[in-house]
Amino acid sequence: MLIEELLQTARERLVTIVDDATLIEVAKLLSSGTDLVIVCDREGILQGVLTKTDVVRQISTGQGATSMCPVSTVMSRDVALCRGPDHLKDVSELMKQRHLNNIPVVDTDNRPIGILTARLILRALLSDAEHEEAQLIDFIDGVGYR
Repeated sequence: MLIEELLQTARERLVTIVDDATLIEVAKLLSSGTDLVIVCDREGILQGVLTKTDVVRQISTGQGATSMCPVSTVMSRDVALCRGPDHLKDVSELMKQRHLNNIPVVDTDNRPIGILTARLILRALLSDAEHEEAQLIDFIDGVGYR
């Protein structure tokens, strides 16, 4: 199963912000229910990501104008990402290795086109495995061959 099969759902989860936005702007987005905000430059190219943990970490330093600092100074730049033709199993393994709950989906130009959650990927993999199991049972039982 490929990532592109989940793109519609991934698009619905996409939340982006420009790299010169302030930390308070990201905090507002994160407080409205999203778990991951993708930071892009003015051309829409992925530059990094921010999570609630990143915001809390920055605020906990207790430095004066923390909430007004640009997100580019706080974001994670080492971003694990995936593309439409990638296999779900490979992406799931990458997320497991990096302990990620969310992963951006990008196009060939590194423009974000969605966000996938570990839960969504696991649900799709389980559904695919159940379908394969049903087909195997039908094959063994000779369904369609009588």
